[in-house]
Amino acid sequence: MSIEDIIKDSDAFQQAITPGVALTIALDLLFALVMGILIYFVYKKYFSGVVYSRNYAITLIGMSVLTCMVTLAISTNIVISLGMVGALSIVRFRTAIKEPLDLMYLFWAITCGITAGASMYILAVAAFIIMFIVIVIFGRRNATGKTYVMIVHYNGADGEGKIIREISDLKYNIRSKVERSEDTELTVQLQIRKGNLNFTEKIKALDEVRDVAVLNFDGEYH
Repeated sequence: MSIEDIIKDSDAFQQAITPGVALTIALDLLFALVMGILIYFVYKKYFSGVVYSRNYAITLIGMSVLTCMVTLAISTNIVISLGMVGALSIVRFRTAIKEPLDLMYLFWAITCGITAGASMYILAVAAFIIMFIVIVIFGRRNATGKTYVMIVHYNGADGEGKIIREISDLKYNIRSKVERSEDTELTVQLQIRKGNLNFTEKIKALDEVRDVAVLNFDGEYH
């Protein structure tokens, strides 16, 4: 008897889906769906990047369910598990994730799918509560205001002092100063509450200032 015949005659290959197994599969997939939806709403509520991607948020739900399906297939059938490992080993994901927190949410959805597929509901719920607390406590960047980068081009030796006086009420940090033959470029990082950018009009009205640009700061400085 060949190895192929032994595998085909084994219980793993001929495993039938009983009503109990079907109920377990349905509960695991439903639980994975619920956890994915909860992660979706947490990501939508506490997103702190520059551009919110709804497609990525929906992907978190799909990753939870699909990972649960893969875990169920691997845990219930040896033959399918071998084929699944071989199929997944040739898959290459080339989509770049720029936000580190987005990678955390993606891994969170995958681990929820794995624990759901293993019917470890208490572990998944406990991890969700801990992650939610961490995100709420350490993700409150808006409590101190949003961060902006202001770039000003001005002429004259007194220009910098006048610009600083206009932003003296704000929390600021001078990031760079580039002096050219025709003008000077000043880059300032600002912490602004409620997006109040009225100070830019006062800076633009200064005789020494040529132009003012204010950009939202996404956490990466180049």
